[in-house]
Amino acid sequence: MNDLSVIIFITFAGNKKFYEKIAILSSIFIGVLAWAQGIKFEDSNFASILAKAKKEKKLVFIDAYASWCGPCKLMVKNIFPLQSVGDYYNSHFINAKIDMEKGEGIELAKKYNVKAFPTYLFIDGNGEAVHRTLGYVEEKDFIQFAKDAEDPNKRLTSLKQQFEKGEKDPEFLKNLAGLTMYNDAEFAGKVMNRYFQQKTALNQEDIQMLLSGVQTTDSPLYKIFQDKKADIVKFFPEDKYEKFDKNIKLNTVSKKAYNPDTKKWDDNYFMAETQKFLSKEEADKILKRMKANRALKNKDIPEYEKLILDLYKDYSAAGSEELNSLAWNFFENVSNKTSLEKAITWAQESVKKDQNFANTDTLANLYNKVGDKKNAKMWAEKSIELAKSTGQDSSDTEKLLKSL
Repeated sequence: MNDLSVIIFITFAGNKKFYEKIAILSSIFIGVLAWAQGIKFEDSNFASILAKAKKEKKLVFIDAYASWCGPCKLMVKNIFPLQSVGDYYNSHFINAKIDMEKGEGIELAKKYNVKAFPTYLFIDGNGEAVHRTLGYVEEKDFIQFAKDAEDPNKRLTSLKQQFEKGEKDPEFLKNLAGLTMYNDAEFAGKVMNRYFQQKTALNQEDIQMLLSGVQTTDSPLYKIFQDKKADIVKFFPEDKYEKFDKNIKLNTVSKKAYNPDTKKWDDNYFMAETQKFLSKEEADKILKRMKANRALKNKDIPEYEKLILDLYKDYSAAGSEELNSLAWNFFENVSNKTSLEKAITWAQESVKKDQNFANTDTLANLYNKVGDKKNAKMWAEKSIELAKSTGQDSSDTEKLLKSL
């Protein structure tokens, strides 16, 4: 989030200086008013927001975000404050910003099947989702999505009904696939299957949509993926095609090997099936990595910590971004000082390979967590410097620096 803070110091040194300061104050005040004309978000719980929407006969607009999401922050910085956006959303909707990984957002994410960020939900007074979209959206398109949400003929619920009635228009199908791909993969697969059945040859945009949609070998899209290999390798090297094929197979096996109800893995099944296209060593390492990711998702931090420390005894081949991600996960979730010191070595290696705002910020936070204020201050200052030189938001790092 970007905090708006205005600090003004007025010194009386003659009338001229006084009026100069008043002019500056006025311009700042006008700037604040302009900023305030963006979307006004409700500061109350979801039940109250829903009740207000029902009373005023409006839809609820929800910015479903996550604190770590880059595009979410860009929307806050670039789009939500715009007057045109605020004028439309404030007059037509009850607006809410909800972190889907905290508080009541966790249950709302499950209820509305939010799996990608940012997701924008339009909810009626009864709590039913009537329209949705996602991602970073420019001003005009963002307002158009809002208009579509209010038009019963353009809402997602209506589009799905048109599909079920047999609509075959290619542009309609592409749009519907994009709207449902990340929250209803099974339905999106049906939409794309109908779309691709009409295509004799695929262009690059088609291929990108196909690769986004095909997730398992059980999907009807997988056969299209195989049949259209000649088209795909015109745009992507064949080795990337084979790697993608391997990932589809791996995803298929992992879905069958993991039981989300018992939170248990069938190791024997996973190893037997994956060794049909992977070496035993590869399969074993991937299984550990998947177990670690699942443990983190399930908040089983001791298991996650143990598996990652085992996997990254040797981290020389890991990339800068991968090491930074590991180090940040440890900062956020792990409390054992020895493990945190290991995470510091990952962050240091990440910085050595590619110094940037993100990994220097991670290093600063880790040093602070283990009580090394001197190094925390040094790396926080470096992170802020890098952020300013590349136009990135360093507000969180600045807060850390002030606390040191």
